[in-house]
Amino acid sequence: MTAPADTAVSPDARQLLRRARPFAIGAVALVLAGLLLAVLNSGESGALHPRASVPQGSRAVAELLEERGVTTTLATTAAEAADALGPDSTLLVARPEALTPTARDTLRRAAAEAATRTVLVAPGPEATAAFAPRVTVAPPVEAEERPPRCAWPTAERAGEARVGGYRYALPEGTTDAADCYPAGGTATLATVPTPTGETVLLGSPDILTNDRLDEAGNASLALQLLGAHPRLVWYLPSGEEAPAADEQRSVTDLLPPGWRWAALQLGIAAALAAFWRARRLGPVVTEPLPVTVPAAETVEGRARLYHRAHARTQAADALRAATRARLAPVVGVTRADTHHPEALPPAVAAHTRATAAETHALLFGPAPEDDRALVRLADALDALERRVTEQPPAPEPRTDPTTGEEPRP
Repeated sequence: MTAPADTAVSPDARQLLRRARPFAIGAVALVLAGLLLAVLNSGESGALHPRASVPQGSRAVAELLEERGVTTTLATTAAEAADALGPDSTLLVARPEALTPTARDTLRRAAAEAATRTVLVAPGPEATAAFAPRVTVAPPVEAEERPPRCAWPTAERAGEARVGGYRYALPEGTTDAADCYPAGGTATLATVPTPTGETVLLGSPDILTNDRLDEAGNASLALQLLGAHPRLVWYLPSGEEAPAADEQRSVTDLLPPGWRWAALQLGIAAALAAFWRARRLGPVVTEPLPVTVPAAETVEGRARLYHRAHARTQAADALRAATRARLAPVVGVTRADTHHPEALPPAVAAHTRATAAETHALLFGPAPEDDRALVRLADALDALERRVTEQPPAPEPRTDPTTGEEPRP
């Protein structure tokens, strides 16, 4: 007789490695991605960043200003920029169009109180209306080297410079203002006086970037615009500054009205189609299964699921409940008392040589601690069931058919 094959109760090392391989690959990929991002972001980077050495950064002009005794303070929020401003300072707003209305108001009040020069880099219509309400913004043009063509001393000393971008038209009759480097008759650099200082509108950022600073008079113009005071507050807006509560808008507010009406029409059409195609639910109809699965395969499949989920407690409960259900009618226990821990164990023990306590521990005991203990429990339950159900019947007394008495030996 062939001995049964050993039952695998726990995965071996090879199975564990195979299961852990996807998680290990994912962890290594995350680590490599983190290292790559750390290398890429190890230094300051970004357009118009005073510490970035990339072509679109502005580290070169910041170092030149430092050599001339100008201290540059980097601010990422409007509150930081307002706190850093003082009487002898210049405010540079690198991305004025990214400001919220609250941030614009904060900067405008702080600049007015500090009596400083405010330099706006490529301000569009909204930013220009906030800082220089009377100036009209014209469509942008390509940046190129242009002569100043104005009487502003700063532009005259710098000479030709690479400017362009937005263009600004000053109102008629404006005094103490300058419109320089015109393109198509409209200035690409303009200065507007304020009650306490002045606002400079620079149409494009080319004169501040590392790759263009050494061209023409870009360096001279940049140093004069930003180095008029011993302190420079370089405000570079970032995502840390959230809009105020009254400025926040939901996703539906950002959608155009046409999209909302289209979504409403599609919803109505879908509801009408569902109402048209809906059918009343009828009685439940049984259908034959397309495939008959053998009981052995069902048991093996459920066992594999239990093993994969490490559900030893549930597996032990299922084995004990099935054994109790089969033993109860054999030992004369009613169905109501089949799973009663005080009724079934004594009846089963009476048909075996085991004690009631041993039978109770086997049929109602604690869950096994590991897979091997679960296998031992299954073997013990099978052995118990065999002892109860396979007991030899009691010998029938032999009687004489004529007298009805047992024959004497």
